[in-house]
Amino acid sequence: MRISLRGLHSILKKLKTVFAFLCCANTQVAAICLKLLLFFASSLPYCLLSTTEMLRKYFLRSLLILDDIWDSWILKAFDNQCQILLTTRDKSVTDSVMGPKYIVAVESDLGKEKGLEILSLFVNMKKADLPEQAHSIIKECKGSPLVVSLIGALLRDFPNRWDYYLRQLQNKQFKRIRKSSFYDYEALDEAMSISVEMLREDIKDYYTDLSILQKDVKVPTKVLCILWDMETEEVEDILQEFVNKSLLFCDRNGKSFRYYLHDLQVDFLIEKNRNQLQDLHKKIVTQFQKHYQPHTLSPDQEDCMYWYNFLAYHMASASMHKELCALMFSLDWIKAKTELVGPAHLIHEFVEYRHILDEKDCAVCENFQEFLSLNGHLLGRQPFPNIVQLGLCEPETSEVYQQAKLQAKQEVDHGMLYLEWINKKNIKNLSRLVVRPHTDAVYHACFSEDGQRIASCGVDKTLQVFKAETGEKLLEIKAHEDEVLCCAFSTDDRFIATCSVDKKVKIWNSMTGGLVHVYDEHSEQVNCCHFTNNSHYLLLATASSDCFLKLWDLNQKECRNTMFGHTNSVNHCRFSPDDKLLASCSADGTLKLWDVKSANERKSINVKQFFLNSEEPQEDMEVIVKCCSWSADGTRIMVAAKNKIFLFDIHTGGLLAEIHTGHHSTIQYCDFSPQNHLAVVALSQCCVELWNMDSCLKVADCRGHLSWVHCVMFSPDGSSFLTSSDDQTIRLWETKKVCKNSAIVLKQEIDVVFQENEVMVLAVDNIKHLQLINGKTGQIDYLIEAQVSCCCLSPHLQYIAFGGEDGAVEILELLNNRIFQSRIGHKKTVRHIQFTDDGKTLISSSDDSSIQVWNWQSEEYVFLQAHQETVKDFKLLKNSKLLSWSFDGTVKIWSIITGRIEKDFVCHQDTVLSCDISPDATKFSSTSADKTAKIWSFELLSPLHELRGHKGCVRCSVFSVDSTLLATGDDNGEIRIWNVSNGELLHLCAPILVEEGAATHGGWVTDLCFSPDSKMLVSAGGYLKWWNVVTGESSQTFYTNGTCLKKIHVSSDFKTYVTVDNLGILYILQMLE
Repeated sequence: MRISLRGLHSILKKLKTVFAFLCCANTQVAAICLKLLLFFASSLPYCLLSTTEMLRKYFLRSLLILDDIWDSWILKAFDNQCQILLTTRDKSVTDSVMGPKYIVAVESDLGKEKGLEILSLFVNMKKADLPEQAHSIIKECKGSPLVVSLIGALLRDFPNRWDYYLRQLQNKQFKRIRKSSFYDYEALDEAMSISVEMLREDIKDYYTDLSILQKDVKVPTKVLCILWDMETEEVEDILQEFVNKSLLFCDRNGKSFRYYLHDLQVDFLIEKNRNQLQDLHKKIVTQFQKHYQPHTLSPDQEDCMYWYNFLAYHMASASMHKELCALMFSLDWIKAKTELVGPAHLIHEFVEYRHILDEKDCAVCENFQEFLSLNGHLLGRQPFPNIVQLGLCEPETSEVYQQAKLQAKQEVDHGMLYLEWINKKNIKNLSRLVVRPHTDAVYHACFSEDGQRIASCGVDKTLQVFKAETGEKLLEIKAHEDEVLCCAFSTDDRFIATCSVDKKVKIWNSMTGGLVHVYDEHSEQVNCCHFTNNSHYLLLATASSDCFLKLWDLNQKECRNTMFGHTNSVNHCRFSPDDKLLASCSADGTLKLWDVKSANERKSINVKQFFLNSEEPQEDMEVIVKCCSWSADGTRIMVAAKNKIFLFDIHTGGLLAEIHTGHHSTIQYCDFSPQNHLAVVALSQCCVELWNMDSCLKVADCRGHLSWVHCVMFSPDGSSFLTSSDDQTIRLWETKKVCKNSAIVLKQEIDVVFQENEVMVLAVDNIKHLQLINGKTGQIDYLIEAQVSCCCLSPHLQYIAFGGEDGAVEILELLNNRIFQSRIGHKKTVRHIQFTDDGKTLISSSDDSSIQVWNWQSEEYVFLQAHQETVKDFKLLKNSKLLSWSFDGTVKIWSIITGRIEKDFVCHQDTVLSCDISPDATKFSSTSADKTAKIWSFELLSPLHELRGHKGCVRCSVFSVDSTLLATGDDNGEIRIWNVSNGELLHLCAPILVEEGAATHGGWVTDLCFSPDSKMLVSAGGYLKWWNVVTGESSQTFYTNGTCLKKIHVSSDFKTYVTVDNLGILYILQMLE
């Protein structure tokens, strides 16, 4: 046996602990060990045999302790058939000896407390007395027992080097962490490299290849099979050798093996192989390209998630810029990746590699990043949307649109359905990022002080933390046992406070998500929490429905002060910029200012008095002051109550300004910009507004949310603001971009005429202008200003008619702008209006339960009055007949010439919500709030079929063109298709699994229309959907920016579709051919 000097030195080190111990115990053992040393030095076989015999003779019943053994023949030298306690990083060394083996697994990762305990034993201090650096050192040791023990040994010898060793760990300067008298290795890098040196020569390069792995990433075997071009069994054999020597860790999850490195091993490999890293990354990308096409990865492949998450990282690290751009600018890759992992990681990659992607084309990079950011709430949901259809909604100059158009044309040839949004160039999307972190309403969201993170909370009882730029999730915490109402970052960003309906206040570590404190002193739900602005003396204020405010010092277990004074729920609280005052808002109608130091009330402002009038006694009026916000200089405070904003002078308490938002909804939240005079206001009717508080003028409307907006908040620098809503989304808006936006939007009451190649739309906007819009060219003619509640076009586009909120009915002749006004109007708001086919008669219905038939050229009137409640709507029949339906549950057939009822059908016990007439004019349908639909013959007063099965109000119905089918839609988003002849259910549309609490159609189904061949059906609800009538399956979904679509207007050839969403956005869609 030949041993090098280096090998001899290593052997002697291994033996020194045992040798020293045995020397103290017995001089005979000393002689044995000396003989063993001679054996190791001279390699004489007879020495080994004789010394082993002597060990067996004298120490047969002993426990022999061998520490840090690497070579099996060292163990064999001590094999005297006694019990051996062995420590090793290579468990294969025991293969050289016989006898039973018992493995005591040692955790590879020490927890924080265990690490501190070990460190305290080394430095002979109590754990509680360890300096602050000890916590940081344990964090940097990444749970490695090897590193903790080495640092502990060094600190025993050099107790003043806490800062030094922490700095070296942080900077990955492993060579500078030098040998301690207690430890075997010259430096930390040697302690780690010794394991690598003991590898067989033929597998060392494979271990070097692992330098490209990221921390905390478990890599499937298949990835390394691709990297090394080997069979699974060959790869596993190599990796097992690394695992045996503690160079790699294996997570065995069923049949699948996943491998990972300790963080410090990653740092060590990167440092050691720094000059090879680019080539190593290039190697794995090249191997991937050899085996796969990026978008062909299948979810059932073991390694697909790894490639989706890290392929771009490897390309960037390999400086393969061309390949990276081709990958990131591919709609196929975007589609495949977002379907599996959502959009946030992709957005992160666009931000991370922006400097590379911009080299290719910064505009293209911006196209894709904006596409992902603004559709993130859709791309992260189930069922996954058709990404090609989403791409077709992008501007025509966008690379996303161009790729989507190309793919769509190819797929249309194979029977797919796609829609072009032909008037989209007039639409501006003002949101910068839309995320959907929660599964229910989002009550509150806030920025971290550095503006890099956002925390949010809501009905799902969780606290979510994500990156402000990309929406990438950082933390998800099951925070409370009930709805979480508010959350707040501390000024130093170390903590996040949450408060809940469960009456508890909790403090969390903002980086780890660890629970720091639980405060349980409020007796009712806690509505608001807010930290002081100065991090040197951190206080938390909480406001509760128990009428109290409390101040908490995070260094104490109990509250510091309780503030009494409000007589009803305290909804909101905010510290002044200098932290000297705390403002609170209450359902008792007051704003109070408190001295933070003494916790005494400084001032009380009665906001309720500004709503008083002589007709309503003060004691009968409820004024809930919802929230408040300080100006940046702390001299003014803004307060929201009902639909008004008040601005008060702090010193005098005087009213400086009062703003009436002009909405019927209430203000939910308001926030002052930290940089200027702007304020952002959230309203319960889905809208967000920006106001100039100096001029008291509205600057902009921000439309995008689909339900109540609960919270608005500016970023610390005021450049952006966030909004959170019942629609489960959080939106980020750029302040400057929003301020430049026009606030003109359409109401949903429109009329459409399809004429040859033209689409003409008559609409009214939010500033009371009637607009005539050419759908193909985008030209807009502003016709007249009026209080319009409904409008319609004559068949040949010669006239328009409109009804008013005051009951008036008017006609405008387009050629010369002449106006004709009905002498006898309605008594209440006009809801529906329609010309007869010849354009000579105008029919209108109203909330006054009447229908007016006006021959406007002869000034003749016929009134149809018999309904006991509001007329829901009407349809014209042939032979001067009219069918109407009402909230009174009846359907009536009228003669519009005589005004007499010809048939009176008592259809439902509840409101009749819709009717349709079969194209063969023999039948009609009725649907109701009683959750049923019925098919009727005009000849019979009892229904032919009663259609049951809907679980919500049946809101709409439509016959197929051949009169053989009837489709019905309900408030649960469900569509049913029935056989008209026998009433049999043929299909239940939308039989898809959706997230809990989500309607299958995004809301009520409000309108339906069959294609001429009765093979397709389009439906309107939360968005638009097209269905295959034969199979009942969805053919396409068009996601509108808003929701709550009331009606879908369809051309006779079923190729053009027009609707308006609740944000006032007009959609003119054309089937792609």
